[in-house]
Amino acid sequence: MPDKGQVLRLLEQGHDYPEIARRLGIPAGQAYLIATGVPADNGDGVTREQRDRPGILPSRTQRLVNDREVNPTSSPLVHEWVRRRAAEDRQMQQAAHPDVQRRQAADPDGPG
Repeated sequence: MPDKGQVLRLLEQGHDYPEIARRLGIPAGQAYLIATGVPADNGDGVTREQRDRPGILPSRTQRLVNDREVNPTSSPLVHEWVRRRAAEDRQMQQAAHPDVQRRQAADPDGPG
């Protein structure tokens, strides 16, 4: 198990937490915890005293725990969910009706 000194030395050498984690064979959030004593997913719970500790990042530490930022709108599951919801929505079905679409094309500022 890496110790605090190892992690802080690598930080001083200019490495970031993801690189340190790769070098030490541990998750980046764990490297942060070892160096700072503060969990990376701690959010706004960092005290003023903790902010002065070596290795503390000013923000965005959550990415050290969950480095995958996913846009759910690009997910096929999300698209299917939206299609199902639209199919169940009477107003959406009426808005999608060809007659309504023609009226909206002829008068985009009209009531639909």
